[in-house]
Amino acid sequence: MATENAAPSRNTQPPKAQAALGVGVIVHDARGRVLLGRHHSGTWELPGGKVDPLPESVAAAAVRELREETGLTVPEEAVTVFAMLHDAVGGINRVTMAALVRVDSGTARVTEPHLISTWQWTALDALPSPLFDPSAQILAAWRPDLGITHPPVHRLALVADEHQVKP
Repeated sequence: MATENAAPSRNTQPPKAQAALGVGVIVHDARGRVLLGRHHSGTWELPGGKVDPLPESVAAAAVRELREETGLTVPEEAVTVFAMLHDAVGGINRVTMAALVRVDSGTARVTEPHLISTWQWTALDALPSPLFDPSAQILAAWRPDLGITHPPVHRLALVADEHQVKP
C-alpha cells in the first residue's frame, strides 16, 4: 500500500529531448564594430555554440565558446545575456541565448580552422552576407534599427533596461 507522503516519481526521468540550447556572442569594440567569423560554408557568424549541461551557465558557455573559437578571454561578469530566441529547425526547438561583451584589446585568431577561415571586425553599417541565421537573429534582437533580415524567431528580452545592451 502506497503512503500519502511518498515522493512522486514524475521527475526522476528526463523528458524526451526536443530542444537544443546554444549561445551566440556579440563581441563589440570601442569603435562600435562587431566580430564575425567566415565559416567554410560561406556564412558569417558570431562566436558561439552549445551550452553544456549544468553546472555550466549561459554566461560561462559564452566565455568558453569565445575563448575556444577566437582565443579571446573575458571574465564571466563581463557577459550580458540579453535575450532568449526561439525558432525550430528540422522539428527541433532551437533556443539561442543572445549575449553581449565588449573587448577593448586582444586579437581574435582562428583556433578552429576546420570551421572558420577568418575572424573580422566589421562596422555595423557594413555587415557581410549571408549571415548565419542565429547570428542574424541575435544581431537583429540587439539592434533592430539595423534592418537585418532573418528567419522568424520568438524573442524574450532578459534585460529590463535595454540601454544596458547598446554599444
